[in-house]
Amino acid sequence: MKTIRVTGKGKIKVHPDLTRISMTLDGLQPEYGEAVKHSAEDSAALKALLEPFGFAGKDVKTLSFSVDPEYEGYQEENVWKNRLTGYRFRHVMKIEFDSDNDRLGKILCALANAKKISPEFRISYSVKDPEASKNALLANAVADSFAKAKVLSDAAGVKRLELQSIDYSWDEINFEVAPMRQMSTKMMADSAAEYGTYDMDIEPDDIEVTDTVTLVWEIA
Repeated sequence: MKTIRVTGKGKIKVHPDLTRISMTLDGLQPEYGEAVKHSAEDSAALKALLEPFGFAGKDVKTLSFSVDPEYEGYQEENVWKNRLTGYRFRHVMKIEFDSDNDRLGKILCALANAKKISPEFRISYSVKDPEASKNALLANAVADSFAKAKVLSDAAGVKRLELQSIDYSWDEINFEVAPMRQMSTKMMADSAAEYGTYDMDIEPDDIEVTDTVTLVWEIA
């Protein structure tokens, strides 16, 4: 049996329709238990802050959480040593909502002017239905493979072209774009306190993604 292997490349552009805010809370406490306690208190304060904007506690998702010892170097009798300075907690959370610049501006203003917490936050954009986009991308790649196989077979005088197998790696595809750098509340605090919002005139660019699939064709 004679075969040819043809790799097809799919490429699509998807307009983001989902806004994601990733928020990081961190702090240093002298004892491990105190670090855990303060982390829980700050997380509760953040969830309470977001509640007026339509987010229940379960809508604030944890991306990562850690409590790690922190050390500092010091010199003693010409010898450098390390000593424990405390335990640092770091809790990264996210919220997602249908893209709405007015709602985004109000949320950012609330974060920037929070009294009990000072989270750093990052804005990114994604798509609400990534599976549909993945399927469209895969179909695009398969169509490209078939088109290339048809060109090759026609040029070689092949009369029959029959699909035998498909080789696809199922790699994770990242439908996310982040046009703004990570910001801290210190950078934005008080600049919109009078109005209770920020004028967020953001229109993210389309997300361009590519993927490949290899098809094996029997020729005759």
